[in-house]
Amino acid sequence: MSTTSPEYSPTAPFKLEAHFASALPAMAAPWHGEDAPDPQLVILNEELAHRLGLDPQWLRSEAGIQFLVGLNPQPLTKAVAQAYSGHQFGQFVASLGDGRALLLGEARSADGVLRDIHLKGSGRTPFSRGADGRSILGPVLREYLVSEAMHSLGVPTTRALAVLTTGRKIQRGTVSPGAILVRVATSHIRVGSFQYSNIAGGVDLSQDLANYAIIRNFPELAAGLDNPTPELYVSLFRAILRRQATTVGKWTRLGFVHGALNTDNTLISGETIDYGPCAFMERYRGDAKFSSIDNYSRYKFDNQPVILGWNMTRLVETLIPLLGDTPDEGMTAAQEALSEFDSLCEQAIAQEFAAALGIDPAESEVIAHFRQLLYQYNPDITTLLRCLTDNTAPPAGFEFFAHTWKTLDPDIEAMRTVNPIFIPRNHLVEAALSQAVEGDFNAFHELLAAVCDPFNPDAGSAELHGPSPDGFEEDYMTFCGT
Repeated sequence: MSTTSPEYSPTAPFKLEAHFASALPAMAAPWHGEDAPDPQLVILNEELAHRLGLDPQWLRSEAGIQFLVGLNPQPLTKAVAQAYSGHQFGQFVASLGDGRALLLGEARSADGVLRDIHLKGSGRTPFSRGADGRSILGPVLREYLVSEAMHSLGVPTTRALAVLTTGRKIQRGTVSPGAILVRVATSHIRVGSFQYSNIAGGVDLSQDLANYAIIRNFPELAAGLDNPTPELYVSLFRAILRRQATTVGKWTRLGFVHGALNTDNTLISGETIDYGPCAFMERYRGDAKFSSIDNYSRYKFDNQPVILGWNMTRLVETLIPLLGDTPDEGMTAAQEALSEFDSLCEQAIAQEFAAALGIDPAESEVIAHFRQLLYQYNPDITTLLRCLTDNTAPPAGFEFFAHTWKTLDPDIEAMRTVNPIFIPRNHLVEAALSQAVEGDFNAFHELLAAVCDPFNPDAGSAELHGPSPDGFEEDYMTFCGT
């Protein structure tokens, strides 16, 4: 039976908007998901669905499932694959785009913000470059779990609305169930989007994209669109820099390693995207990396602020014609803004550690000493900060620091709201995913419940907040396996 017949496509109780497709047709290829032989809804984030104005009951229906795999046209206006370029591990690829993804449209959430509804693993698109455009269940579940954990930890991030299996078996080393992730973001505009617009349409298309980015992600600047000046676009770039610094500050405090900070994986909104080769460290160390293909440690933990600065340089290269009335003025404005990025990152990191320690950011020497000890003794930072929060014995090397820190009268109640008990610990994630792929979702749902309520000691069992077995992290690797 055709997936576009009346039985499969009744009118949905909502209608998505098509802002990106309408505003930037040169960067949007109309498309749809591929047929799925037996699509099944595995997880639906009902809280997020309600927030987006999407009826969970309808999403669970046959028509709703067809919509979630990208086949039901009724609620849609212009489903598209987005075009973008990107530096991947330092190598530039002019035409990447949504090779296995699809922007269904945008939904206006309860807070009035327009948010993308975006598929990952929905089949080949014009940007697939020979790949099959599909994803498999394990990595899709990883992204659901980690992105929802990051949201609960207060990190700017894409979120997960749903996971579906397609009924296909896919060869990725071993045979795995095919799956689709439905994710949500305030937009999917990437550094690579501007790299593409610069190549495909020059300054005119880049200005259109910048104007659209202001409307979607930086509405506080929107008044300037009535009479756009170089100062408007300088303000836009500075706002993007602040967003990136805020995000990397949170990563640093949590010990999170992204693993693939390519320019196509850097959203200008500052939201974290793509959770393939990612992990939370259990030994705090600057050289930590968990990506199986990061052979030269480009994206190791300590490099994350540096790499984001590099990505911001690639971004501003596309904006220089907008930043001044002459190329020299544009270059000067770009250099002045970029020169502040390192200090923005340091300020954001210091503020995050001040919050974690419950002290004033002005206590810079205490914060610096704490960070020095982290690198000296390589503790599990999650356990360490909860020891301080709960007034239990800190790990070796931090006894004297804890004694001194207590004299500052730290705000313990505030610390309880930022220092998690539960994070997606790597051994737990791997065990849960392994069981889920075989059909047993009990461990996955138990872990998901805990990491989505990370500050509540009653959200999960004691087994879910302990570190991994000795030696586990030494050889732990993650993969871009979706």
